[in-house]
Amino acid sequence: MLLQIQSLTSHFPPSALPSTTTTTTTTAYFSKPSLSVSKPSPSSQFFTQLKLRNPCPRFPVVPPKCSVSVVSQPGSSHLELTSTDNHKPFPAEVSRTIVELASRGTLSALTQESEHGGWPLGIGVRFAVDSQGTPVLCLKFDTSVPTFLPNNGTRSSLHVQLDQCRLRTPQCTLLGNLQKVEDQMASKKLRSLWKKNFGEEVDEGLLYVVSVERILHMEDFGEDGVWVTSADYKLANPDPLRGFAEKIVDEINANNMEDVYRFCNIYADLGFQVLDAKMVWVDRLGFDMRVTSTQNDVFEFRIPFPGEVTDEKGAKSAFNCMSQLAWEVEKNFQVPEFKRVKQLKKITSRC
Repeated sequence: MLLQIQSLTSHFPPSALPSTTTTTTTTAYFSKPSLSVSKPSPSSQFFTQLKLRNPCPRFPVVPPKCSVSVVSQPGSSHLELTSTDNHKPFPAEVSRTIVELASRGTLSALTQESEHGGWPLGIGVRFAVDSQGTPVLCLKFDTSVPTFLPNNGTRSSLHVQLDQCRLRTPQCTLLGNLQKVEDQMASKKLRSLWKKNFGEEVDEGLLYVVSVERILHMEDFGEDGVWVTSADYKLANPDPLRGFAEKIVDEINANNMEDVYRFCNIYADLGFQVLDAKMVWVDRLGFDMRVTSTQNDVFEFRIPFPGEVTDEKGAKSAFNCMSQLAWEVEKNFQVPEFKRVKQLKKITSRC
């Protein structure tokens, strides 16, 4: 596995002021007919609510430029991933999103068996995270069982993964020191955090945190890893669409397959007939598509939004705008003025 180092700091300088986005309203001159789905399914409400006289209230109708996820080859010495170039969140942001959405992981450390010199042992744990992404765990150990005994400074790792609509499993492994929470004020806050997440009280003597030193981020099983620094991880924000991304993707895949195929045909120059197409995930900058050719080859590519979105309404507006534009291009009402993606990421068997 080839590991790359990704730095966030140089791309995201700290700012004391919130960013602002200027939007433009553009009126569409061609009305897109109601969507028809190739398979019998419930009537979709996803695009319907926004099909008004102005279908793009939040974004100008500007054809987005598509970008792709590029597979790093074993012989490559550098993997360049930036939000500007690939319209993708940084690995630090994705890692923060994973730990925010997941509540279970695998905690690993060396056992304290002196006669064997210690074995690497992993146990399943529940965890919550604070505002900086620090994992908070409730641990109770039986000293009669050969397990690791957490002392302040015990080296450990927490492996967390997230299933994205049963198509992809991004994951991160947080390396750091397992520490017991001694400060009473901090312990009180973390107990409230635990109760908020799991609905149960916890003994303050059982609370531990993983002081994160660095993170190994992977986009999926068998993918190359990217190292993320602790500073970049704490500085990053989890994706604002994380709470409803899966719902949006599932709804579009179930009820708007005509638009899914149209996205593939208009925004990408595939060069082959698509046998099957699915949306994989959506975030503030765009969404990932996975297609299968008639030769059963599987590819993935990314389509950016016309602008950054920060909430569910904004995401629906962006999808509606892009769906309208794709329909107009397909019907020759619009001339495509954007570069269609030509490079695809081929998905091999998942290890």
